Amino acid sequence: MNPIKKNLIYYLGLALSITIMINLALSIMSQSTVEEIEYGKFMTMRENKEIEEVIIKPDRLTITPKSGSGAEKKVYYTGNINEPDLVDKLYEAGAKFYTPVNNMNSPIVNFIISWILPIGLFYFLSSQLTKSYTKKMGGGAMSFGKSTAKVYVEKSTGVNFNDVAGQEEAKESLNEIVDFLHKPSKYIRIGAKLPKGALLVGPPGTGKTLLAKAVAGEANVPFFSLSGSDFVEMFVGVGASRVRDLFKQAEQHAPCIIFIDEIDAIGKSRDGGIGGNDEREQTLNQLLAEMDGFDSSKGVVILAATNRPEVLDKALLRPGRFDRRVIVDKPDLKGRESILKVHVKNVILDEGVNLDDIALATAGAVGADLANIVNEAALRAVRMGREKVSQEDLYEAVETIIAGKEKKDRILTPKEKRLVAFHEVGHALAAALQKQTQPVHKITIVPRTMGALGYTMQLPEEEKYLMSKDEILEQIVVLLAGRAAEEVEFNTATTGAANDIERATQMARYMVSVYGMSERFGMISMESAQNRYLDGRPVQHCANETAADIDKEVQSILKSCHEKAVNLLRDNLEALRKISEFLYEKETIMGQQLMDILNSVKGEQRAEAAAAKEN
Repeated sequence: MNPIKKNLIYYLGLALSITIMINLALSIMSQSTVEEIEYGKFMTMRENKEIEEVIIKPDRLTITPKSGSGAEKKVYYTGNINEPDLVDKLYEAGAKFYTPVNNMNSPIVNFIISWILPIGLFYFLSSQLTKSYTKKMGGGAMSFGKSTAKVYVEKSTGVNFNDVAGQEEAKESLNEIVDFLHKPSKYIRIGAKLPKGALLVGPPGTGKTLLAKAVAGEANVPFFSLSGSDFVEMFVGVGASRVRDLFKQAEQHAPCIIFIDEIDAIGKSRDGGIGGNDEREQTLNQLLAEMDGFDSSKGVVILAATNRPEVLDKALLRPGRFDRRVIVDKPDLKGRESILKVHVKNVILDEGVNLDDIALATAGAVGADLANIVNEAALRAVRMGREKVSQEDLYEAVETIIAGKEKKDRILTPKEKRLVAFHEVGHALAAALQKQTQPVHKITIVPRTMGALGYTMQLPEEEKYLMSKDEILEQIVVLLAGRAAEEVEFNTATTGAANDIERATQMARYMVSVYGMSERFGMISMESAQNRYLDGRPVQHCANETAADIDKEVQSILKSCHEKAVNLLRDNLEALRKISEFLYEKETIMGQQLMDILNSVKGEQRAEAAAAKEN
């Protein structure tokens, strides 16, 4: 049966049922308040003057008794009117009486009012409510199985490879697909087939979606864009229907590109465990079947993006489906510089701006972070009343992203301020006194919105991809030197070192369980990263006894580094105090000022030592 007829019958049946129930209820109610009496009882009530009002109709009298007359509080009616002098007798009994004028109470009118109008009203309200509900659920009853993909025709994506920077290897992998869509004959001639699908894998914000749009813009073909969650509905089978409709549309528009963002929403592994998702699994099965079924020579290419490749079903990743995996990783130094150049195209920069230094200061940042930094710098320049973005604005934007904005309403007491100054100088001095640490760029004790009461900013001189054991140990010493400074100067410990201890513990644990840098355990992996493109949370795979031994080894490393930090600061106590007092007064000092004071103190100490030797 036609779905429209089905719906019509359903709504009419519902409306009829409700109308019948309402009429029955009204009938029962009327029966409880209206009672038929014999004509003789009416005459008795009239003689006893117990009647308040009488309505005279052609076939009946409707009688309302007086209150307090002894009759029940009901309306009575009686028929068989056979008194010619009825009106006179009612007048003598003191009862009110009248005859309704123009009585239109016909059976047809009663039927329309009692049945037709309620059924029509209920049908209208039901259909309106259902339409509203189905719109919220993604369309009408007839559009559940339709694809919700956004279609960008030809170059309407507005993006090409020139807009994507810092991902040269990914662009090179995808450029082959573009070339095939432009000139398929040269590939077909030699017997090569177009890859059916390419999976873009990488951390959030690296430009996976932008790359997919750039491929469509370069290839000059229609681009179907949708998210993995667009397939999934509360009704089983809707997702599979949408997959079929999507591929049907794609074949009609071939050559074209289908882009499924966050494919892990429907592509998770079918582990067969209890409590599986039937709708998601049906959608995945249909996607697998469609990818097997279409002919790649027609020029339909599927691009998908995810930052959780480890959860995807193995059937989705086999050759013949997603043939190619394109890694869209965090950009390197050169890549970050290229990305910054793309984002500053429409920003007015000061002549002194050096993007190389900003790229060096943003190790680990992705494209979205760099775009945010440029925008924050432009906003700061406007806030400061300037017409150009300066290098200072860009550095401040980097700090804002890392530590938050300056929190001017948080005022520290003099004691707290001095403690924070010594803590931060402890970090900076430990970095300056060791050989394999990054140079200190800036020290501040101005509180930030992300909770830091102060911080020490270190900038690398060059980008490094490897760290030696000595470098990690020195970095742990730098992290623990803040607490060491508190102990050396004030003989106390504060809560300000919580984040330092957390980071130091993580580095020491990685040395033992991941990097194989512990003499006790040697080269054995006891932890592995999960979701490496997201949080990279480590998961232990060792016995409980071994885990306890790992904790002891980590504790030993941290204790050794803490002792080194304490000794380092005690040997340079005068420099620690002078730099801390200077920071206490200025609140913010640069790395060069730190080195000037440190060199000055060391020069004085050498002069004193030389003088003492002569004497």
